[in-house]
Amino acid sequence: MSKLERIIHDNSNGLDYILVGEIYLPLIAVPEEKREIGFYGSLHRNYLKDYKSGLYSYLTLSGKLWTYLADLNEQCLERRDFLMEQIMEQEGITEELKSRDQMEWVRRANNARSRVDEIILNELVYV
Repeated sequence: MSKLERIIHDNSNGLDYILVGEIYLPLIAVPEEKREIGFYGSLHRNYLKDYKSGLYSYLTLSGKLWTYLADLNEQCLERRDFLMEQIMEQEGITEELKSRDQMEWVRRANNARSRVDEIILNELVYV
């Protein structure tokens, strides 16, 4: 049996492959991403795994998954802050209400947060 080369290059797709045991695996370098993917990024990653496996595989193999998820998480956080500010202003959830009746303020703020989360999940995460 001839000895297999440790690293080979495939000209058809431009990838290098490394010998691991008896099979060749793609040798890809994943860029260093310092940002966290956060709550929304984690949810979207799970959604991609379960329902969009082709896109998930592409992003993983191209090394773009973490950056994609971190960008999505940032968009979701910006949208959440913007919507919360608008809803709290429209519904009178103010600091004055907070000082007057804390439990009512918490009830209203939690209600607004739940609605905003539902909007974000439907518009940005589960698409």
